Amino acid sequence: MNLRLSDTAQDILALFFAILIGVLAGLGALTFRGYIAMGQWLLWPGGQNFLEQVGLAPWWLTLLLPTAGGLAVGLIISYMAQELRGPGVPEVMEAAALRDGYIAPRVVLLKPLCTGTIIATGGSVGREGPVVQIGSAIGSTLAQIFNFTPEKTRICLACGAAAGIAATFNAPFAGVMFAVEIILADLQIAYLGHIVLAAVSGAVISRHFMGDFPVFTISSFAVKHPAELWWYLLLGIAAGMVSVAFTRAVFGCDDLFGKIPLPEWLTPGLGGL
Repeated sequence: MNLRLSDTAQDILALFFAILIGVLAGLGALTFRGYIAMGQWLLWPGGQNFLEQVGLAPWWLTLLLPTAGGLAVGLIISYMAQELRGPGVPEVMEAAALRDGYIAPRVVLLKPLCTGTIIATGGSVGREGPVVQIGSAIGSTLAQIFNFTPEKTRICLACGAAAGIAATFNAPFAGVMFAVEIILADLQIAYLGHIVLAAVSGAVISRHFMGDFPVFTISSFAVKHPAELWWYLLLGIAAGMVSVAFTRAVFGCDDLFGKIPLPEWLTPGLGGL
């Protein structure tokens, strides 16, 4: 049942929601990672890490599991939730820009189930994009329950995205910038505090359960001569070109699979194989 609150009540409730969304998104990220770890532990032979597990598996298992995972997910997407297709972030951007922040509530449960199954069975899928979509779906769902205005629904969605990034990478500031620049595409000062609260809440939850340490360990370095900066300039240009090529390749493969004369639910299994 939807509730309708005054604009003032929505403003006050939105601050509380920002914290709540951050906590729920952080818990969602942890649950998602736990589901993946459990699936890998159950399905693959024992080992110190996933790479070692796959290395110890017989050849037929490395073919069977990704294929079976793809087929299971293909059936869920085709017959239950078409909106689960895609990496996650573009779908959140589309929801913010074209659908007033609306994301179907079922995404909260089905996205981690599908993506977690793909990853656990050995499919080539990342977990960062889905975490953003899960957090955004949590924020959007809460806004729908209380019948928030489209503007505030978009902010709740952005809060979830910021919290998802913050919890996944242990980087609340990066979560804030991601939500403002990528999801909202502009800086809305009036709601910046909401996004900060959500990102910090998500990071706190992640640090409480996973520890406070960087996700990526980078070796120490120092610039010994200003001329070295030219190499960083070239590196940035090269990285940008590779990023464009990689992005086009990913979506190009998606278009290619769409042209294959097979039922849609079979294509994830074919990708797994």
